[in-house]
Amino acid sequence: MLDKLETRVNEIEALHSKLLLLIGSPGIGKSQLLTDLAARKDTTVLKVGAELGRKLANLPQRQRTLQANTLLRELADTHATDGLLLLDNIELLFDRSLKLDPLDLLKQHSKALRIVVAWPGDIKNDRLVYAQLGHPEYQEYSLEGLVPFELNKIN
Repeated sequence: MLDKLETRVNEIEALHSKLLLLIGSPGIGKSQLLTDLAARKDTTVLKVGAELGRKLANLPQRQRTLQANTLLRELADTHATDGLLLLDNIELLFDRSLKLDPLDLLKQHSKALRIVVAWPGDIKNDRLVYAQLGHPEYQEYSLEGLVPFELNKIN
């Protein structure tokens, strides 16, 4: 599986949006696969919730909305190695108080870097989803222009 992921990571280099989404059920091994890829590529995994959360906690609530994107970019710059950024625990990006569009934010960052992210949702009816319908943080996206790497299926 790691070899297949590494091949896909190399293939996205030629794309406009260099975003690869690791998609699979909770506990299937997305985080471990990212960790293994990080070891192979001699880099680290940015755990967005912990690191961005720590930086945002020092700001007043009103400033968090304004600074979240900038702080994420700064963290990305310090964690990216050879044009590759690995992201895990991105649930904080869905926090309604931050007023972010998580997928759009990731796409923007992926124009300059190859980004591999453990997506904390699933694919349902050919749509990328986060949370359950009715949940305040529910998001649904088209798969158009995205590169999914589904761990539930043979890639």
